[in-house]
Amino acid sequence: MNTKKFILKFPHTYALIFGITILAALATYFVPSGQFDRVEQGDRTVIVQGSYKEIDAEPVPFFNLFQSIPEGMVQSADIIFYIFLVGGAFGIINKTGTIEASVHLLVNRLKNRGALLIPIVMIAFSVGGATIGMSEETIIFIPIGVAIARALGYDAMTGAAMISLGAAIGFTGGMLNPFSVGIAQSIAEVPLFSAIGYRFIIYFILLGFAIWYLMRYAAKVKANPANSVISDIEAANAAANKSSIEKEESSFTFRHGLVLLIVTAGFALNIFGVFQWKWFLTELSASFIIMGFAAGLAGGLGVNGMFDSFIDGMKEVVYGALIVGFARSIVVVMEHGQIIDTFINSMAGAISTLPNTVNVLGMYITQVIINTFIPSGSGQAATTMPLMAPLADLLGFNRQIAVFAYQYGSGITDSIIPTSGVLMATLAMAGIPYERWIKFVWKLILGWLIISAAAIIVAVLIGIQ
Repeated sequence: MNTKKFILKFPHTYALIFGITILAALATYFVPSGQFDRVEQGDRTVIVQGSYKEIDAEPVPFFNLFQSIPEGMVQSADIIFYIFLVGGAFGIINKTGTIEASVHLLVNRLKNRGALLIPIVMIAFSVGGATIGMSEETIIFIPIGVAIARALGYDAMTGAAMISLGAAIGFTGGMLNPFSVGIAQSIAEVPLFSAIGYRFIIYFILLGFAIWYLMRYAAKVKANPANSVISDIEAANAAANKSSIEKEESSFTFRHGLVLLIVTAGFALNIFGVFQWKWFLTELSASFIIMGFAAGLAGGLGVNGMFDSFIDGMKEVVYGALIVGFARSIVVVMEHGQIIDTFINSMAGAISTLPNTVNVLGMYITQVIINTFIPSGSGQAATTMPLMAPLADLLGFNRQIAVFAYQYGSGITDSIIPTSGVLMATLAMAGIPYERWIKFVWKLILGWLIISAAAIIVAVLIGIQ
């Protein structure tokens, strides 16, 4: 008798996200609608403590469920088009052969010391995340990280992870991060950037664990490419490169140097614009268009070749670019059903009923859950800290503990939740399916969650101020 084996497959990324959107829509029929009063404090909108009230139910109709997808696309338009335009610019730059020639030159210089690149890059980007809140800015470096990792015998996962996870744990560690710890501490009315020494210790532990985790994975991939969680994608990429007439080891030419100079100047301008002129995605997109066009002309592609490469580059990121808006539909549904505040209020109430030995972990877990729906560090701080800070008073521990619970609860899962626009943009630029990323990163995230939970408990025991 012939028997068929049942193989459980991980759902398609879009199917997974749409399934969560459906669950959110169903919840609007059973979860009471409610809202807090909010007031403006400077450039922030914060919740008024004790102002929650139920309002008339607003369940999301069947048609509106599907309407939430284009609405999510519209709300995420700046990120989506940023991904498209950056992808197009890198399509032009890649066509000039500059990235390939530069990577080949770098690999020859590194020789057998390529493994050192992983901790160096992770530390560098983590410092950016911990001090200036680097997050969206890392997206522009992903294609270069992927190219270097592949040239060193690793895979795209390694290249994307050493940049994104480095910045992510820096942002989460947040010793001097004005967009997370800074805002949370100001709302909780504790001294700005207080307990910095303890935060640095936990940041160092979290970063060290991440470096070990990624280097261990990268070593396995280099020893046997089949160990890569995206081995099929890497094989297809290698086959495409091998079949290309331009993929022989190329020498670094004057044109390559000129293009590299343009790209370097473009990156420098972007970084300066972000921190001095408050540039964001629209300005960065425009800068990348200029960079791409200038690189195409300097690289000898000509006008037609330049725009052909521009379109090809955008095609490469369609899958990941559109998924950003698709994921946003989850939040859109919950906003229309007005159930986000209900969840927040219920969780805060549940925490206050827990025994004193575990209520601090309840606060932490609450922040982890809320982060799925409010994946913005500053947004979550403005939404939850007006509730969590007074709750800490009621539970009898320092408000600094509430900041710790927010800090780790809101930051760690940014590297795995589908509602994180930065994560989805990163995966789009690297060409990594979301489900493969989960397979790679879930053990790291679990380790981070355990370490940070222990850190919060220790902070309570030693009476951190």
